[in-house]
Amino acid sequence: MVDRVRLVTPQDESRNSPNLWSEYEIEAKSSLTDRPLRNLKYGDAFAVMDAHGDIGAIKETAEGLYYRDTRYLSHFEIRLEGKRPLLLSSSVHEDKAALSVEMTNPDVDRSDEHLQRDTIFLQRTKFLFGPRCHERISLRNYASAPRRLRMDFLYEADFHDMFEVRGTRRLRRGQVSAGAKGSSAVEFCYRGVDEVERRTLLEFDPAPVRIDNHRATIELVLAPNQQTSVFVTVSCDEAKVKAPLAESFLSGYRQIRKARRSATADIATVTSSNASLNDIVCRSTADAYTLVTHSEHGPYPYAGIPWFNTIFGRDGIITAMLMMWIDPLVARGVLRTLAATQATEEDPHSDAQPGKIIHEMRHGEMARLREVPFGRYYGSIDATPLFVVLAGLYFDRTGDVQTIKNIWPNICAALRWIDEHGDMDGDGFVEYARARESGLANQGWKDSHDAIFHADGSDAAGPIALCEVQGYVFAARCHAARMARVLGLADLEVKHLSDAEQLRQRFESAFWCEDIGTYALALDGAKRPCRVLASNAGHALFCGIAAPDRARRVAANLLGRDSFSGWGIRTIAAGQPRFNPLSYHNGSVWPHDNALIAMGFARYGLQGEASRVFSGIFDAARHQDLSRLPELFCGFGRHPHRAPTPYPVACAPQAWAATSVFGLLAACFGLELAYQDNEIRFRNPVLPAFVDEVIVRNLQLRDTTVDIRVHRYGRDVTANVLSRAGSAKIAILK
Repeated sequence: MVDRVRLVTPQDESRNSPNLWSEYEIEAKSSLTDRPLRNLKYGDAFAVMDAHGDIGAIKETAEGLYYRDTRYLSHFEIRLEGKRPLLLSSSVHEDKAALSVEMTNPDVDRSDEHLQRDTIFLQRTKFLFGPRCHERISLRNYASAPRRLRMDFLYEADFHDMFEVRGTRRLRRGQVSAGAKGSSAVEFCYRGVDEVERRTLLEFDPAPVRIDNHRATIELVLAPNQQTSVFVTVSCDEAKVKAPLAESFLSGYRQIRKARRSATADIATVTSSNASLNDIVCRSTADAYTLVTHSEHGPYPYAGIPWFNTIFGRDGIITAMLMMWIDPLVARGVLRTLAATQATEEDPHSDAQPGKIIHEMRHGEMARLREVPFGRYYGSIDATPLFVVLAGLYFDRTGDVQTIKNIWPNICAALRWIDEHGDMDGDGFVEYARARESGLANQGWKDSHDAIFHADGSDAAGPIALCEVQGYVFAARCHAARMARVLGLADLEVKHLSDAEQLRQRFESAFWCEDIGTYALALDGAKRPCRVLASNAGHALFCGIAAPDRARRVAANLLGRDSFSGWGIRTIAAGQPRFNPLSYHNGSVWPHDNALIAMGFARYGLQGEASRVFSGIFDAARHQDLSRLPELFCGFGRHPHRAPTPYPVACAPQAWAATSVFGLLAACFGLELAYQDNEIRFRNPVLPAFVDEVIVRNLQLRDTTVDIRVHRYGRDVTANVLSRAGSAKIAILK
């Protein structure tokens, strides 16, 4: 996901070009870390608000109510007697069903009386249900005399496409109109250049005494200690999409809370002896299931808020991998969704080729008009092999033969794409090069324009073969061989195993750089290695393609002072030519990157090293608002009594960041859930120094449900079964 920050200058503002750069960067007119933000999500709708629950109090921000990649509400504030209420507290419920904000009135001098501060208590409760934002504002008068109150609601709808909000310039826009709908509602209508009509309807109860296109005024009289409520509903409507019927506030609130509880009722849960870790795990679980969106194909974790509230192939796959041991049903939903959206023909505009797995899917006006190529965009070099890897991991975890049979044609199509399109020059490696200038220049997970380079700082000319992608292809062939064996396809099993071994040998020969003690970041189009110290090499361990002795050297390299910031492993080591701790991909720290690397360490028996990574990420999470791991943070070195430096436009919540804590736990546990052997294994388990005990409840395998306590016992770490129902074996392997 390209999320590169560009600082905007007055010269930029004066230009009229629709795209200042060929990349789809995010302009940094404001930072998402300037003040606490609150997020709500339901399906294809999400809201970004300030701590008051308002939208757009400060201009040029990402705040808004969005639906299907369009901002349907760009401004919404409440005023009490013309002033903003004083904030007391603001929190999103742990189950992420609603935002609760507590406020009180400031001092107000009116011609007829003085309203003393802290007299009126206001509580806002907001949630999304379908493409609607429901709000109840409760007011209680704690004065000893009646109080007349005036509440003003200020609102605006700009209907900006998400890419406009991110900074992309447009030459044409549609027309916005607005008008009152009776005595208690106002409607904004936008007829886009794509001829689609989008509407925002604001409804107020009780009816305002005055209402116009940008303000509604409600007058109240409260007796001493009297409480009353004002209700506001904001509905997003797209003419081409049939939305569910509106619900009342109370009915919708009950339904959404019931839906959230149901979604997590059967997952494995984690508690520990460390209260901070418990907070982080609770927030991570809430964030993950907030981002999970349901369709006819099953659950799919959308990538992140605000910029990426949609299907991303790579993000969904990696999120499902990290969640696999707590909830494999997410992986099934991801597999079915990606199979249904797999490319079947060539389209240079969208970088599509038969068998390729989708990178990104957008529904906004700019995507519909092909002003951006992301309606269904396939410019991802790694999603296709990762799709096969996820299928294999899901089968190893669940033994769900029927799902594998159902998507087997898609798995075969993905493998054909690897052979026929992925290997562009027939050298046995999978490379990328965009078909058109409108596509992404770099198509691995580090997809910034400047993320792939040589040791002298020069750009790597394509086609580019990334280090980690060869590992993904190796793992895909190994998993495909096992699935082929179960399906009785012996010839295919032999072929995939042979291809995997040949790739492993070629990889070791071409990518290993003895002088820097790690694998090259990539090979350029001339097959010259990019001899750069990068976190990508850690993914080779995750996939198992690395030779054991070299894996240990890679681990030592990644935990050296140049790569390990103290908060986590940097994307690029300090001292490399493009190292910048403030950058998106060239020196920052990404939680999901660290989780995959830690899982790679554990694969090679390096649980102690995995524990060190977990400790850094845990300490970083403790400093975050709401104990929430963001998409990334800056890669400055750790110093006493200082928090990690936030990245200004990082998504939070972000699916693969939230679920990284589960991958890190699994790495430290050496956890293996082997369906075929009906065995739960803890291979050489360790616990980081910050926790002495972790209890996993409702861990499921086949017909078995088990609660397990992993705890420190002297210098060792062991596991005890607290309860078990079923026949699975539990093994502690040293």
